[in-house]
Amino acid sequence: MSPRQAERSDAAPPPEGILRPVVSGLRPRLAIEPGWPVDRKRVVGEPVVVQADVVVDGHDLVLAWLAWRRPGTERWGRTPMQPLGNDRFEGAVSFDELGRFELAVEAAVDVVGSWARALAAKRRAGQPWAQDAAVGASLLAEAAERARGADRRALSAAARQLAEAASAEDLDGIDLPALCALASRHPDQTRVVRSPAGTVWVDRPLGGASAWYELFPRSASPDPSRPGTLADVAALLPELAELGVDVLYLPPIHPIGRTNRKGRDGAPVAGPGDPGSPWAIGGPEGGHEAVHPELGTVEDVVELAKAARRLGMELALDLAFQCSPDHPWVRQHPEWFRHRPDGTIAYAENPPKRYEDVYPLDFESPAWPALWEALAEVVETWVARGVTVFRVDNPHTKPVRFWVWLIERVHRSHPEVLFLAEAFTRPRMMELLAQVGFSQSYTYFTWREQKWELEEYLRELTESELAEYFRPCFWPNTPDILPRHLQAGQRAAFVTRLVLAATASSCYGVYGPAFELMEHEPREPGSEEYRHSEKYEVRHWDRHRPDSLAPVLALLNRIRRRHPALRQQRFLQLQRVDNDQLLAFAKTAPVPPALDPEAPAPLSPWPTSAEPASGTGGRPAPWALERGPVGDVILTVLNLDPVFRQTGWVELDLDALGLPTEQPFVAHDLLTDQRFRWQGPRNFVALDPAEWPAHVLHLTPLSHDR
Repeated sequence: MSPRQAERSDAAPPPEGILRPVVSGLRPRLAIEPGWPVDRKRVVGEPVVVQADVVVDGHDLVLAWLAWRRPGTERWGRTPMQPLGNDRFEGAVSFDELGRFELAVEAAVDVVGSWARALAAKRRAGQPWAQDAAVGASLLAEAAERARGADRRALSAAARQLAEAASAEDLDGIDLPALCALASRHPDQTRVVRSPAGTVWVDRPLGGASAWYELFPRSASPDPSRPGTLADVAALLPELAELGVDVLYLPPIHPIGRTNRKGRDGAPVAGPGDPGSPWAIGGPEGGHEAVHPELGTVEDVVELAKAARRLGMELALDLAFQCSPDHPWVRQHPEWFRHRPDGTIAYAENPPKRYEDVYPLDFESPAWPALWEALAEVVETWVARGVTVFRVDNPHTKPVRFWVWLIERVHRSHPEVLFLAEAFTRPRMMELLAQVGFSQSYTYFTWREQKWELEEYLRELTESELAEYFRPCFWPNTPDILPRHLQAGQRAAFVTRLVLAATASSCYGVYGPAFELMEHEPREPGSEEYRHSEKYEVRHWDRHRPDSLAPVLALLNRIRRRHPALRQQRFLQLQRVDNDQLLAFAKTAPVPPALDPEAPAPLSPWPTSAEPASGTGGRPAPWALERGPVGDVILTVLNLDPVFRQTGWVELDLDALGLPTEQPFVAHDLLTDQRFRWQGPRNFVALDPAEWPAHVLHLTPLSHDR
C-alpha cells in the first residue's frame, strides 16, 4: 500500500458528509471581504434581494431560504427563496429595526416535495402507490415532530390520513401541495446547508436619502458689522426648512488656536482680526468638546439641534480629529502626538501643502488605547447633547481599525447615529471605509465632467457590488473644492450640477450660500481653492439676492420628497441619447409616489409595516420579487454644455421602465410644469441653457397623468 493510499484509508469521512445541497454563485456576494463589519447597507423597509445557485445530486427537489439573525443570537429567521430555473433561486428580506444583521442562504433537500412528485408520477402511470403513501406518512410525522401548534396538528393529521389511505379517493382528499409548503417550514436542521454569513447594516431613512446643506455659523450674521453666532443659525432654520434641507452641517464650532494661525486665503501669517481656520481645533477655552465662545455655548448647540428637529431637519457636526498647537491635549497628553528629533511636535503636511496650524494625532503612539478612548468620548459627548449625524474629516488619514472600533462602539448604544466619510482619496480606501461602517461617502462626482465619465461613474456606483455597501453623497462644491467647471460662473453650469447631484444620488449636499450665489472666483488660476475662502475669513452673504439659486434648490428638494424614485440609489438606468452633450438616466421605485402635494412624504421610498418584525427583526418582502410595472419613474435629461442649446433623441428602455410600448405616455417636466406627449422608445428633447439646462420628467401612462 502506498503512503498516499494509507493516508486516505486512515482519514475519517467529513462530518458534513450527509449534507447534499451545494450553495454557490451568490449575487451580490454576501461576504465581500472577511473581517469587515458591513457587506451591505439598507434602510428600514428596504429589501435585500439575493440570488444563489442551489445544486443537489440526482433528481430530488431542493428548498432554499434567505436566513437572518442578530449577531450573537442562535435563532435564524427564514424567508423562502423562489426558483428562477436552472438551479437558480432568489429571495428578499427587509428589516424594520436598526442595527446589524447576519444574512446567509440555507438549503436542504425537499424530501416531502420530492416524495409528493414521485407519488403523483406513479399514480399517473397507474403504478402501485401504497408503499409510497406509507413513506409519506412517515415523512409528515417526522415534520410534525419538528413543528409546533397548528402546523404540528395539521401535519400529524395528514400523516394519519396517508397511513390509512386505501384508495385513490382517499389520496384525492389530501392537499399535497399545501402539505409540502407546510412541511418546508420545518426542515430537519441536521440536513440544512448554510452559506457563510454576510452582514447587513440597517439605518434609519435619513441614512439612505438626505439633502445636506453646509454653512459656517460665523458667516450667518444678518448684520455685516459683526460675525455670526449659533443664535443666528437658529434664526435661519425656517428658511432652510423651506429649502427642503434634511441635514444642516456645521464645520467645526470649537475654539480655534492662535499659534501659527492662517490668514486670509490661507496666508501663512494671520493679520489682525483674522479668525483662523475652524479646523485648527483647540485653544485655552477648550478642545473638541467645547464651543467657540464667539459662537455661543454648548447649550446653544443642544437647542439648535432640538429646533432643527422640530422643523424636520437634523444637525450634523464636523468630526475633525486633529489639534491646533494650543489644544489642551498638547499640554496634557504630548504622548498623543508625533515628535521631531528636536523634540518639537510635527505639524500636518501634504506636500506641497503645509498646515502649520494643525498637529495630527499619532495613532501609532504607545499610548494609542488612551487616545482612542478620548476620541470616542468626544463622539459620545456630542451624541449625549443630541447630535446624531457626523461629517468625518479626512477619515482616510486615520487607521481603518480605529473606525471599525469607534463606529461599532457608538452603534452599540446609538444605532441611529450616521457618519459621512469625507475621504477624497484612492478608490479602494473609499470603499473600505464604507465597508467598516460609514453611512455615506463623499465621491469623485465633483470632478466628473464629460458624458462618458459621468456614465461610467454612475454605472460603477449603481450596477456593481459597490452599490450594496457604498452610499454615495454627491457634492457639487465644498469649502475646499471649487471645481473647474464652475469657475466661469455660468448659471447654467451651476443648475446642471445641482440637478445632476439631486437626481442621480439619493444623498447629496451643497456648500450653501457659496453655491446658491454662484461663488466662482478661484484663489489663483488653476486652483480649486476659493478666493476669499470662508475657511479663513468671515463672509456676509446676501441670501436674498435676485439671482440666487435658492428657489431651484427648494424646487428640487420638493421634487425629491414627492418622488420615491429619487430617494433610492440602486435603481438607476442610463438611457441612450444621440448627442454627447446630453446625458439621460432614469430612476425608478417599486411603489407609487405620494401625489398629494400637501401630504407629508417619508424620506424612505420603502414601505414599512406597523407590525413588529417576527423573530429576529426581519420581515419577508415578497413584493420585491415581483416583475410587474414600477410605480414611480423619473427621467433626468441634462445639457452638459452651459452655453449652447443642444437637441437629441432619447432612446428609452420602456420595458425596463414599466411604460407602454404601443400607447402614448406623459412626460411631465417637474421643473417647468410642462407636459409632453411621448410615444415609443425614441423621443425628442431640446435644452437651452439660457432657459432650463435640464428636464426632470415624471413619466406616466396617459391614463395615470394628473
